[in-house]
Amino acid sequence: MAQFKPFKSVRPKEGLAEKIASLPYDVMSRKEAKKMAEGNADSFLHIARSEIDLDDSVDPYDEIVYKTAKMNLDSIMNRGSLIQDREPKFYIYRQIMWGRVQTGIVGCASIDDYLDDTIRKHELTRVEKEIDRINNFDHCDAHTEPVFLTYRKNEKINSIINDWIKNNRPVYEFTSDDGISHFVWDISDAFVNRTIEEIFKTMDYLYIADGHHRSASSVKVGLKRREDAGRYSGEEEFNHFLAVAFPDEDLYIMDYNRLVKDLNGYTSKELFTEVRKNFIVEVSAGPYKPREKHTYGMYLEGKWYKLTAKPQSFDNDNVIERLDVSILQNNLLGPILGIKDPRTDKRIDFVGGIRGLEELMERADQDMKVAFVMCPTTIEDLISVADSGKIMPPKSTWFEPKLRSGLFIHKF
Repeated sequence: MAQFKPFKSVRPKEGLAEKIASLPYDVMSRKEAKKMAEGNADSFLHIARSEIDLDDSVDPYDEIVYKTAKMNLDSIMNRGSLIQDREPKFYIYRQIMWGRVQTGIVGCASIDDYLDDTIRKHELTRVEKEIDRINNFDHCDAHTEPVFLTYRKNEKINSIINDWIKNNRPVYEFTSDDGISHFVWDISDAFVNRTIEEIFKTMDYLYIADGHHRSASSVKVGLKRREDAGRYSGEEEFNHFLAVAFPDEDLYIMDYNRLVKDLNGYTSKELFTEVRKNFIVEVSAGPYKPREKHTYGMYLEGKWYKLTAKPQSFDNDNVIERLDVSILQNNLLGPILGIKDPRTDKRIDFVGGIRGLEELMERADQDMKVAFVMCPTTIEDLISVADSGKIMPPKSTWFEPKLRSGLFIHKF
């Protein structure tokens, strides 16, 4: 039984959503964040990436960074750019990208559901990244950015969303610089809010699509608050964390591609001899972007190739080993190119499919050596892995569009 509840969101004053909203904290560098927020005192990056307001010599994980985030949050609220709703509500968040629509419910998930695996995961987290968001949330006394959840499609939820959108105007409607359209509706009817909460209770599981570090950090902040309180009822806001839950049918996963710095001592001719042991290699007339599972594009020395994994090279009954990212890692990147741990090896880099093949070619021709283009992991693969209790290889999924930060804040 999944718990998902309405909350009193801190959100932009009507008319300011476009000015406040920003890309998530972890998709840009410090330099890029500073440029994005330049001349905009209301940009949410002053809260999510508050190091931009300090000298570049200041460590981005220094305590002063998180104190600055809190100060900036208070300042934006005090001048009325951010307001807080008086009653708990759910919200509807719709994004349109390239004509594709994804529509989710914004609410608060339970840290207990996370702990007992009602909220299922598919990625490992890194301690240093957890600590960063723990400090941001703890100092701000709020969840400043949402976790991206998914659930198996539910016709009752779909019907409520469609009816509300049909009969109510959005509180926010804008198109961001990247061409993505954003719409937000607040569900002001108490009966509808209770109905949504009850429907979520009929769901066996929720799944983290994106935001494993944010969710892990939220849970650890909640556990810390419980310990500090000594006694708690479970209803306190720190027992829940901010999330947007989308039906699985709406989600779009893009390819997450690989670049390797060298050929691990092989000549290109020797490399192809090794690769052909587990892959069928075909020359491509131009850039090759795979459209079916177990095929890959490879760019080396100005030429494109199509690689097709041989059936005997992987276990199709194993939910992890049959993933395209696993097949490439286990049969090429690891044994041939020597990338034993892609999480830590400095010779490999990852590029989201949103950047296109041109960036892969440019990087392979300049600072790297060889590029591999993946077929996107499917949402069915993600759910199967999560249901099996297993962990996906790193950099398996790239979701688009990204949720905008600053549209919703959950105060403790």
